[in-house]
Amino acid sequence: EVAGVCIPHTPLAIAAAEAAHASLPEVVTAHASRVFVFASLAARREGCACEPDTLYVAAMFANMGLSAAYAHSTLRYEIDGAHAARTFLQHYGASRGVLDELWCAIALHMTPGLPMHVSPLARVLSSAVRTDLLADNLGAYSLAEREQIVAAYPRGGHFKERMIDAIGRGVVHRPQSTFGTLSADVLERVDPDFCRTNFCGLILGSSWKDE
Repeated sequence: EVAGVCIPHTPLAIAAAEAAHASLPEVVTAHASRVFVFASLAARREGCACEPDTLYVAAMFANMGLSAAYAHSTLRYEIDGAHAARTFLQHYGASRGVLDELWCAIALHMTPGLPMHVSPLARVLSSAVRTDLLADNLGAYSLAEREQIVAAYPRGGHFKERMIDAIGRGVVHRPQSTFGTLSADVLERVDPDFCRTNFCGLILGSSWKDE
């Protein structure tokens, strides 16, 4: 139990944690663990129903697309993570509705403004990610809750820089996938050769011939 939240120890949850730890660096898996607790507390505070195992899988797999398994993918890393989570839960007999909700929550968790309108799972997952990365809504959690979460899953030195580096390593081979996403900001910082695609340039440079 961390900050009053029971960490799932079902076979499904254990397998999800093992998959994350086998595929991702510690900075990312610790982030995922904190996200689960923050999201669970947010769900409790809002009175919304989020099945613990499903939320745990969402947290563990949200960044799975950054792993070496997707070193040749050209998709957004969030999509890779959503696909991986859906495949994982399918093996445990999850319903189509749960699979779809999980997929959308992970696919959209780094897209500002959308998760809150999709489902409770998407809302609390995205909110918890923003809390751990950006300190958004940090004041909604008590000091005791924050201290217990960080004690259980330490951020460690230079967490911010290490997390940016982890995202950068996961998307540097697929720069076109970052168009219109927060990952473009990461590549702009970590890759000196990155050239951001410009939406206005795409419109103005299209083959349409306006009169």
